[in-house]
Amino acid sequence: MEITNVEEYEPLAKQRLPKMVFDYYASGAEDQWTLKENRNAFSRILFRPRILIDVSHIDLSTTVLGYKISMPIMISPTAMQKMAHPDGEYATARAAASANTAMVLSSWSTSSVEEVASTGPGLRFFQLYVYKNRNVVAQLVRRAEKAGFKAIALTVDTPRLGRREADIKNRFNLPPHLTLKNFEGLDLGKMEKTSDSGLASYVAGQIDRSLEWKDIQWLQTITKLPILVKGVMTAEDTRLSIQHGAAGIIVSNHGARQLDYVPATISCLEEVVKAAQGRIPVFLDGGVRRGTDVFKALALGASGIFIGRPVLYSLAVEGEAGVKNVLQMLRDEFELTMALAGCRSLKEITRNHIVTDSDPPRPVSRL
Repeated sequence: MEITNVEEYEPLAKQRLPKMVFDYYASGAEDQWTLKENRNAFSRILFRPRILIDVSHIDLSTTVLGYKISMPIMISPTAMQKMAHPDGEYATARAAASANTAMVLSSWSTSSVEEVASTGPGLRFFQLYVYKNRNVVAQLVRRAEKAGFKAIALTVDTPRLGRREADIKNRFNLPPHLTLKNFEGLDLGKMEKTSDSGLASYVAGQIDRSLEWKDIQWLQTITKLPILVKGVMTAEDTRLSIQHGAAGIIVSNHGARQLDYVPATISCLEEVVKAAQGRIPVFLDGGVRRGTDVFKALALGASGIFIGRPVLYSLAVEGEAGVKNVLQMLRDEFELTMALAGCRSLKEITRNHIVTDSDPPRPVSRL
C-alpha cells in the first residue's frame, strides 16, 4: 500500500509495535483532551489565499540560530527510539541530515550523543532534562558540545512526569536489551521495575523539581551553546525566558503528555510571538501532520516547527526511509500550500493569509 500522507503511518505502527511501546509513544496525559486539541485546533484555522502571483519558483529555505536549513520543518526530541526500530536515533539523524534539516536528540535517547554524531555531519541540538545531580548535567552538556551539537533545548515543563494512564496500566519500562545510552556510564541508564510507570518513578527519583529561572543562567555558565527554552505557553514566561538569556523558544505542551487541558500549542503561539516582539525566534512543537499546518504556524509568527510522533511511527514502519518520507511529504505539501496561497518565500507568509476563530470580522472595503 502506497503511503500518501503522514497520518497513515500511525495505524501501521500500531500493528507493528508491542502494545506497551505504541501506547508509550501515542498517549497523552489523563483525559487526552489536549492530545486531540493539538490536532483539532489546526482545523479551525482557515486560509485567505492570494491569487495571480507568479509561483514558478518557491524558496522554502530558512535559518535556525544562524544555521541554514532547507525548510522550516525540524525533528523534535522523542525518547527511546530504538523501541521503534533497531536503528533508532541513528536512522533519524541520517534522515534529518539527508533532508538538510535539524534534529533534536532526547536526553533519554537509546543512542548516545557520540553515537549519533558518528552518523556524519548534520545540524543537531540536544534536549536536556536537569537532573538533581548537577554534575551529571554538566557532564552531559559538555559531551553534547564536544560531539558537535549546536544548541541546548531545555525542557521546562517536566518537574514531574504527567499522568499517562496507559503507561500505568502497561507498567511501562524500557525493554531489557536497551538503555538510556547517555546515562549508561553514570548508573542512570536503567529504570527500576515498578507497580506503575517505570518512567514516572525514574523521573521522580532523578529529575530536579526545584528547577527555576536562575538555573537557565547557571546553564549559561557551563556552556557557550545557545539555549532554547522548550515548554513555554504564555506571554509571561516568554518575557522571563528573554530576560534570562534564552536564544529562542519552543512553544510546546510536551505532545500533550504533561498537563492536560492546556490549549493546543497552535492556540498559544500568537500570544508568545507577540510577547517575544521579534527579539528571539519562536518555534512550534505539537500536532503538525500536514504541510498546511506548517504554513498556519508560520502565518502566526513561528520561525519553524518540530515534529515528534510522525518520526516515531514512520521509523517503526520503515526505519530511516520512513523518516525521510515523512520529511519529504511534509516538505512537498508545504511547498504546494505556499504556491496555492500565493507565497514564494517564507517571508511572504503573513498573518493576512489565515483567519482564526478569534479574529474580528473584516471590514468590507468599498471600491
